[in-house]
Amino acid sequence: MIEKHLILEDIDPVVFYGVNNGHLQMLKSLFPKLRIVARDNVMRIIGDEEEISKIEEDVENLRQHVLKYNSLDDEDILDIIKGKNTKADSIKDVVVYSISGRPIKSRSENQQKLVDAFEKDDMIFAVGPAGTGKTYLSIALAVKALKEKTAKKIILSRPAVEAGEKLGFLPGDMKEKIDPYLQPLYDALEDLIPAVKLQDMMDKHVIQIAPLAFMRGRTLSDAVVILDEAQNTTPAQIRMFLTRMGWNTKMIITGDMTQIDLPHEQKSGLKEALKILSGIEGISIIELNKKDIVRHKLVTRIVNAYEAYDKKRNSEKELEFKD
Repeated sequence: MIEKHLILEDIDPVVFYGVNNGHLQMLKSLFPKLRIVARDNVMRIIGDEEEISKIEEDVENLRQHVLKYNSLDDEDILDIIKGKNTKADSIKDVVVYSISGRPIKSRSENQQKLVDAFEKDDMIFAVGPAGTGKTYLSIALAVKALKEKTAKKIILSRPAVEAGEKLGFLPGDMKEKIDPYLQPLYDALEDLIPAVKLQDMMDKHVIQIAPLAFMRGRTLSDAVVILDEAQNTTPAQIRMFLTRMGWNTKMIITGDMTQIDLPHEQKSGLKEALKILSGIEGISIIELNKKDIVRHKLVTRIVNAYEAYDKKRNSEKELEFKD
């Protein structure tokens, strides 16, 4: 008789053990000769060396399944222990899985271009209207890189443009003032990484979320770095950001040129960067459009309505100028 401790690293033990320890009870029934006691992320197993060797291999395969798919059910357990592929293994071209086990993959031709560009180039610009999935898909690609250990950290940033309110007049300390600007980034991460693991990663600075001004003076290496809402950067800000790029780093810059919140006299840094950097080797520019919108069907109608309104207004301005 020997005793072995198995540690469930990088996963949520609640998902692994199942509701009311259902999965754990199933494991015990499949290995009746072993005594299995689980607490937090540690499994204590007592029994025959050969039996323990077998369950050790199975537990690791189950852990890898949870790490990849963020889910586990009785059918998965049986398939994995029998050495078969699970139903999730049959789904192709998945970027990553949400915490509920939902496969995240490209849902349009241009979204797939973004996925392909991430594999090929180190700097990608993803530009398009609201709802095209550019931010969410970019963060999913970053999470995938972290899981596959091709990146050591994720750095997410946004310009803190004051849309109608001065930061100084908002309540709270600096973090509380800035967090509302960064909430969409938190939302995406919370959908892709279990809450306890996400908090641990943020505490250890494996995942960093900060306003653009906090990037100054840094060299960002071994990371996936995402700049969201880049249309609201000034030329100086985006230039500063792009030159933070270090070794083994990928950058994704997202923006929507129809939602510029800068003062009218201020030029958008994203607009200028797209002109300057177009055609440079190693840089991809992906343009998403109305066909790529993956939110509620009304979002497409809203985008169409505003485009028609802008077109009409510009035509009226041209006529006024000629008169």
